[in-house]
Amino acid sequence: MPNRLARERSPYLLQHANNPVDWFPWGDEAFAHARDEDKPIFLSIGYSTCHWCHVMEHESFESAGIAAQLNRDFVSIKLDREERPDVDRVYMSFVQATTGAGGWPMSVWLTPDLKPFFGGTYFPPESRWGRPGFSDVLREIARAWRDERPRVLQGADTIVERLRQATAGESAPDRAPVADRRAIDTGVAQFAQAFDARHGGFGGAPKFPRPAELLFLLQAFALTGDTKAKSMALDTLRAMAIGGIRDHIGGGFHRYSVDAEWRVPHFEKMLYDQAQLVIACLEAAQASGEAFYAAVAEDTLDYVRRDLTAADGAFLSAEDADSLPPPADGATVTHAEKREGAFYVWTAAEIDRLLGDDAAVARRRFGIVDGGNALADPQGEFRGQNLLYIAQSIEEVAARASMTPDAVMAALGRIRQTLFDERSKRPRPHLDDKVIAAWNGLMIAAAARAARVLADSPRRGDWLTMATRAAEAVRMHLWRADRRRLLRRYRDGEAAVEGFCEDYAYVAWGAIELFQATADARWLDWALELTAIERELFSDETDGGWFSTTGQDPRVILRLKEDYDGAEPAAASVTVRNLITLGSIIGDAALVARAGRTLERYGPQIGQVVRVMPFMVANAALWNAARPQIVVVGPEGREDRRGLEEELAAHYLPFAVTLAIDPAARPEATIAKLPWLAAMDVRDGRAAGYVCVDFVCRAPVTDRAAFAAEIENASAPRRII
Repeated sequence: MPNRLARERSPYLLQHANNPVDWFPWGDEAFAHARDEDKPIFLSIGYSTCHWCHVMEHESFESAGIAAQLNRDFVSIKLDREERPDVDRVYMSFVQATTGAGGWPMSVWLTPDLKPFFGGTYFPPESRWGRPGFSDVLREIARAWRDERPRVLQGADTIVERLRQATAGESAPDRAPVADRRAIDTGVAQFAQAFDARHGGFGGAPKFPRPAELLFLLQAFALTGDTKAKSMALDTLRAMAIGGIRDHIGGGFHRYSVDAEWRVPHFEKMLYDQAQLVIACLEAAQASGEAFYAAVAEDTLDYVRRDLTAADGAFLSAEDADSLPPPADGATVTHAEKREGAFYVWTAAEIDRLLGDDAAVARRRFGIVDGGNALADPQGEFRGQNLLYIAQSIEEVAARASMTPDAVMAALGRIRQTLFDERSKRPRPHLDDKVIAAWNGLMIAAAARAARVLADSPRRGDWLTMATRAAEAVRMHLWRADRRRLLRRYRDGEAAVEGFCEDYAYVAWGAIELFQATADARWLDWALELTAIERELFSDETDGGWFSTTGQDPRVILRLKEDYDGAEPAAASVTVRNLITLGSIIGDAALVARAGRTLERYGPQIGQVVRVMPFMVANAALWNAARPQIVVVGPEGREDRRGLEEELAAHYLPFAVTLAIDPAARPEATIAKLPWLAAMDVRDGRAAGYVCVDFVCRAPVTDRAAFAAEIENASAPRRII
């Protein structure tokens, strides 16, 4: 019989609906039951595409014996961390503080009043690998709750108080200087110390794609002209793009690499990774002038458009790492036989059989060998299998195969299509099809940025449509205009969970990017409204920081601030960027000052913690940069306007606001919001480019070369002293 989770919408909770564990979802029913039964709570936190969550479910939560222990001695709660990051952050703070590590699945034991007293991550069912067995842990905790209750309760009270003190922090001084460009230099030096010059990235294995680091380095280059910063970012992005962490058949990036060479990935695919890596690739393309990075961005957008987009345009959350291997000889494959990367890997024999005369090119290009190429395989999951990566360049393959580069390119086109078609016949990984507001905001920002900066791409209209449809879907499903609130999750016709700071910040970022791509005032209005509501709900007016939650839910025992720019940027970092950008669009100095108040929290020494908050330090670069407003005015689609747009896109301008306006379809709402646009028009019948700094505009130009000179003059990097 299904348990209570069968009534939920979360894909993660639904995965556990047929467990023999008497699961509760997070909520008052579970808490009341724990009080009534005088039992501790076992809280299990994970997400639907989490590999070790699947392992623990199969080993422990599907076990009748372990389920009996849980049902007898505990009230068991299952929680989706992607729906409730507020709860996850509280108990992750506890687990990290008490064990020195964290991760998912996260296993935490709580008193009935939700105070944690013991925790960890994955537990095997029986003791192995130096880890205590889950059954033994349950037995000992039940004994301690029965026999040593006062000690357990006192320990819970003590640790919660210590966490509260540790997370409260100190108020920022009334006035503190925002870091100057010396902090940016310090940050670049910090990354240089950790840079892997051979393989790209920072530090050793495992390596995670952390786009906030790359955006900091690229924007440090834009501010200072430091080419070392640029080369570290470009080398890292290139290494990821040619490594096995990228899906060379279907597009997109996997979650992380288990090795230092970006060769062997954990095959999960997350929407937030795709979005941020698209933005990083687009900035890399502009900073370097290399089309390679733009091509990777568009390939990633194509993956999201094809495989992570709902019928209404909203973006879906993730694809699993595990899947069923193709059945052999009609055999039935069971759930227990799901394997990491089964959808993505190939034997050399498969490549030879499928590709025929093109197999030799595929072997050279993708590093395919007869015995398999997974040199780093800690779990022994890929024996005899090949994980595709770029082993040889087009020119190398051509030289060694006695072919022309054009012939190699043609062969690779056939190879990719053949392998894509064959792979499509395999059982697909599980798709987590919930719509998360925050992650949609990131992806809207990425697609809108692509439409804005890929001015010469034939796919530009696709990316604009992609961004616009998703923004409209978020407004339809998750925005409650009548009460000025954003919800976090939509799935299967239900919108739920009050939005968190990151939801408001990320969706506002997407709306800001979409406004710059369309000059449509409704997106600017929405960004301003979301930002105003975010301040009402989450701002710490005393400290200058931003809380992750409203603090209105008594079931969340700590109200935390998140400064760490990890797999996702901190909400505070994105908010500061939004405030400065919006201030630069509408000329509101108060918005910029509010951003400055947050930056003052960290003071001049912020560059020393750049590895913790790279996106926030990138905001310090923005603070110290010229922030021009650049506008192209001309009939949409006409060649002269297109030429100016292409010139604008050819410049790396991470600190500028850019717009393109068609004077024949005057966006009156936009003009009303931005009166500084009113006087801008074509000149002598030709499209014109306007370059302004602090809303003081230079004379318009119609010549592309003159426009380039004006742009360079307004946005030149600061000379290194």
